[in-house]
Amino acid sequence: MSQTELAQRRQKLRQRRRVKFLQASWRVVAVCGLTAGVVWAATLPTWVIRRPEQVRIEGNHFIPVRTLRSLLPIPYPQSLFRVEPQLIARELQARAPIEAVIVSRQLFPPGLIVQVKERLPVAIAVTSDDRPAPGGTAKPATAAKSGLLDEKGMIIPLESYVSLDQSLKLPTLKVIGNPESYRSSWPKLYRELMQGPPINVSELDWRDPANLILKTELGLVYTGPYNAQFPSQLKVIDRMRRLSKHPSVSQITYIDLRNPEAPTVQMPKPQNLVKSGNP
Repeated sequence: MSQTELAQRRQKLRQRRRVKFLQASWRVVAVCGLTAGVVWAATLPTWVIRRPEQVRIEGNHFIPVRTLRSLLPIPYPQSLFRVEPQLIARELQARAPIEAVIVSRQLFPPGLIVQVKERLPVAIAVTSDDRPAPGGTAKPATAAKSGLLDEKGMIIPLESYVSLDQSLKLPTLKVIGNPESYRSSWPKLYRELMQGPPINVSELDWRDPANLILKTELGLVYTGPYNAQFPSQLKVIDRMRRLSKHPSVSQITYIDLRNPEAPTVQMPKPQNLVKSGNP
């Protein structure tokens, strides 16, 4: 290779190095400029959350918007770019009966969008391990601890729910028993109860897993252990609702549906009458 060719090759290498240096310099300048622009934009008054009304709440059904806004850990005013969405989501789930939270920033107009999925309470859970008294009498639960039960069988502390808003309505359905023993069965049972006939069930006594007792407009109904025949038992109760108009319905001790093919009605045992006069 001649000296001329070597010189030309060295010149091309120097040009390539110069081009690479300029490209790297432009990248550094661009990154620095972008960073400075973001910092500058973050300090502008335009990108500041000044009021709770700049936080839009979506997905709530029973917890008021004002209540959820008051639970957000946001000191006002606050730069939009200094807000930590994951921290806000964790704090909101810890303070309210919320199953899932997604927090995202909104640039125009500046604000936050908080999407929530609530844990809707569907029943009052009365925790008790006492077995119901035999013979159909409703033995009250002793040393019971009340909470709220959602559709999935999770317990919501009653105090935390009521403290959110005094105007929140509590569910009317009551479940008595140990939540740990019926939690796996509750989602399916509740779905069958809601999708079944329009039966007025005000209470489920699950203290004895071998005999789930329903409190209905007809009185107490023994269903035995909860299993696949529960929907059939609900249909039988629906067909028996005409008994509610019978004059002696108030005297029924309980209805035994442990065999839905052959339901029985338990009445009080007649008391022995003692005749007055000489024995």
